[in-house]
Amino acid sequence: MRSIIPSELAIPELHQYLLGAVGPRPIAFVSTIDAEGRVNLAPYSFFNIFSVNPPIAIFSPARRGRDNTTKHTYENAKQVPECVINVVNHAIVEHMSLASTEYPAGVNEFVKSGLTAIDSDMVRPPRVGESPVQLECKINQVIELGQNGGAGNLVVCEIIKIHIREEVLNAEGKIDPMKMDQVARMGGHWYTRANAGLFQLPQPTTKIAIGFDRLPKDVLHSSVLTGSELAQLAGVEHLPDETAVNEYKLIELPEVFIAHEDQPQELEKILHQRAKTCLAAHDIEGAWKTLLAFNN
Repeated sequence: MRSIIPSELAIPELHQYLLGAVGPRPIAFVSTIDAEGRVNLAPYSFFNIFSVNPPIAIFSPARRGRDNTTKHTYENAKQVPECVINVVNHAIVEHMSLASTEYPAGVNEFVKSGLTAIDSDMVRPPRVGESPVQLECKINQVIELGQNGGAGNLVVCEIIKIHIREEVLNAEGKIDPMKMDQVARMGGHWYTRANAGLFQLPQPTTKIAIGFDRLPKDVLHSSVLTGSELAQLAGVEHLPDETAVNEYKLIELPEVFIAHEDQPQELEKILHQRAKTCLAAHDIEGAWKTLLAFNN
């Protein structure tokens, strides 16, 4: 058996061991606002319920290990002590991953992730409309566990209103875990889906994704691509350049364009279906080149 003294390890290595060992961890998808009223939305897997009476949830936006900076959620919680904890299910996991991109302060992750912001009843931060359960909270306390990189900041939240989508309830009015289809974090890129086991989802924490607001209109309003697939497309740092798209079009798509040169609507649908196939194979670059070929 390998035995480890935490103080003898570098923070990234210790981080790997701890997050690999303690899981699956539920995900708090937290919306907050700053003193200027600007909205932030970010996921945290250092999270759980700790009391029912009073109803208390705690999540931790830890200091970044690489440079010891703090998260916008932590800063907002100190400025405006209110938040909404939104439960993450499989239908919005790609959107959640996109929202974890470290956008600059003031960038609205609801817009970037393509999720719907709906007004809360008792707190100022909005709720995620697509989330199956939304917990409106007042923040009672923020407990700082240290001042070095990797140190946690416990945000103690008192739940003051709960919203549950009717479709996740069973005939008895209780939450059905099969209908909830929740996801949880494991170590590395691994997640677990309550209904279907493990899967991987690369984390965009060191890049700035383009977001939903920069998707071309024909892609954003596609009748073929799902919201999760759009989130995968919105997770890239930049789009393929025109030369790369034209080369791809000439090599991979000439027969499709020739066969449907007088049928633009059918051509667009076929290209979107091909892009869907690329995404299923995790070929995001190929999907983008296929989609952009339509207008090149």
